Amino acid sequence: MTGTQLAAWIKGHWKIENLLHHVRDRTFREDDSTIHVGHLPRTMASLRNLAIGVHRQDGHTDIAAALRRTARDYRRPLAALGLTG
Repeated sequence: MTGTQLAAWIKGHWKIENLLHHVRDRTFREDDSTIHVGHLPRTMASLRNLAIGVHRQDGHTDIAAALRRTARDYRRPLAALGLTG
């Protein structure tokens, strides 16, 4: 592996870390979760990833603001998923 390839790999890793894990840690406070049994931690992480993905697909970059906006009207995430008319 060349230095350029290693640098690209590290940059890619931190892009994922910043786009997904950081949001899960800060916005959803995932590290403070008390869910530790069986498949539940992975299930919750998947649901958080889905929420982040839906908001990003809908054009939002500030996920915390998007969650607050969504909390005011339950139809917004359904519309983003194409589940309402």
